[in-house]
Amino acid sequence: MGVEQLCVFCAQLLKDFVALVRGVMSDFAQKIRDCVDAISQCSCLKRKKAAASKLYKPVLQQHERQAAQKFLQHLDTGTDKPLLDNDCLHALRTLAVSENPNLQQSAAIYYLHISQQLNAPLPVEFLEPYNALLQSSDMEVQRITSLSLVNLLVEENVNKELVVEMGMLEPILELLESGDPTVQCNSCACVATLTTSESNREAIASAGGVLPVLVLAKSYDPRVQQNAVGAVLNLTRSERTREVLWREGALPVLTILLESADSEVQYYSCSALSNFATNPEYHQMMLQVGDRFLLKALLSLMSSSVQKIRCQSCRCLGNLSVNVNTQEALVAMGCIPQLKALLRSSSEPVSESAVTLLSALSEHPPNRGALVDEGFLKILKELLSYRTNPVILSHTTYTIRNLSSSQSVQAVIDSECVEGLLQTLACTDTTEESLLCVTTCVKELTALESLKSHIAEKLNSELVGRLIGLAGQLENTELSFHAAYIIGQLEPKDEVRQSLKPHISEVLGYLLRFLSHQEVRFQHLGILTLCRLNEDANFSSAIGLSPLVEQLQRFQQQTEETQALLRMAMHSMNRGGQGH
Repeated sequence: MGVEQLCVFCAQLLKDFVALVRGVMSDFAQKIRDCVDAISQCSCLKRKKAAASKLYKPVLQQHERQAAQKFLQHLDTGTDKPLLDNDCLHALRTLAVSENPNLQQSAAIYYLHISQQLNAPLPVEFLEPYNALLQSSDMEVQRITSLSLVNLLVEENVNKELVVEMGMLEPILELLESGDPTVQCNSCACVATLTTSESNREAIASAGGVLPVLVLAKSYDPRVQQNAVGAVLNLTRSERTREVLWREGALPVLTILLESADSEVQYYSCSALSNFATNPEYHQMMLQVGDRFLLKALLSLMSSSVQKIRCQSCRCLGNLSVNVNTQEALVAMGCIPQLKALLRSSSEPVSESAVTLLSALSEHPPNRGALVDEGFLKILKELLSYRTNPVILSHTTYTIRNLSSSQSVQAVIDSECVEGLLQTLACTDTTEESLLCVTTCVKELTALESLKSHIAEKLNSELVGRLIGLAGQLENTELSFHAAYIIGQLEPKDEVRQSLKPHISEVLGYLLRFLSHQEVRFQHLGILTLCRLNEDANFSSAIGLSPLVEQLQRFQQQTEETQALLRMAMHSMNRGGQGH
């Protein structure tokens, strides 16, 4: 029965049905196209085109065949040393862009051979084929190529910035999303090495590479995870990339990784968190994870069997301890006994990181009494033996200053910290930076009357001569000032007077320089020291015959002129104010 036999009503229904079916099929076809297009864009299929080879086997082009033959002839030299001439480069370029995976593998294997044997920078033009090889659909080519690039980067046979400039960053980042653990491992290692460059860190962040790396930091494959967390650590070395990591949720991930069974992952995550902690803006976010989970984890790592983890946990806690509440929490959680054990370590790196944390804790006045009672002053005296390590010495002397007060004078004396400081001062192998730390500490201790007399008792002629020499040197003005200040604070008693007498000319020499110094504090110190020394007959006689008298008169005249000008200015200002 034809359509013409249907009634008008049925014919219209049939036409509507046909139109409906066509519309539905059109929408369905479009949805199929959209779905296929979305799937084709996913990285999981980008790297699995090899399956298509079952339906389509690439034809070996004539120029590819010729390139392969020449390549084999070229390589048949009987030597392990890779050849890097124009013929080799031409063959590699041809094989790298081939659709035949076997030819691509040949190029990739030769690059691996190059990476293992090369002991000089790879010529820039030989990096060009890498782009095609990294984007190969063959998994084995991806594995070999990424491994050879890692080798070249690690051995610094290629320039890290140049790798990014030549457009290899995007295919490397795409490999992070491969389903193959070996490819992921190698590509993470590439990223970790590239991120040692600040400009590359910026490029990776801009290219959206932070999130894929962070995802792999949670990988169950230990090789992948280790390289990924290493890359995250390097990304935390720049403030901008730290901010990107924070936005992508890195802090909880890194905090949880502190409990990893892999010591390298623990170290990398602890170091990354320590870098975050250098900026106090992140502290609240770091500490709000769980019930003080981060502090508990870091305190646990202070007892790690791995030295570098113990060191890094102390550094991280030290960076977090700028916050008073954090300091109080650490003390309440039993940090002090652990810290005491670390400070007694024979390892210099451990002592350095531990005393850095101790110095941070000593800044908070309520902690100082507990630290003194726990006997930390005696431990600090032992740390003064690290005369050539300015980091240890600076934190040690800073902590001694913080723990020294009118209430702890006897503890300071019993600990023999003063003797340790003076012994460090007398040693000729003490660095200039360390000498500045020591003289600053001794200068601060002389402010306590009981300690000032104790210091004077311990000074001998050798130490006095050393202080005078430091006060007279011109290279470091701060060191000169502090040494001169210590001398100026000493009472001219018999022992000290006898020690100063052989150095009268040197003392008067640096005092004359102080009086003509531009900074007022040097001028004031010079005058105060002269007043004290003038009580001694020998010094008084020498001062009267020296240019110091003339300099003092000139100084007095300048002061009187300045005072006169000030009186005129004040008088003028008062008159102006009354006029209004």
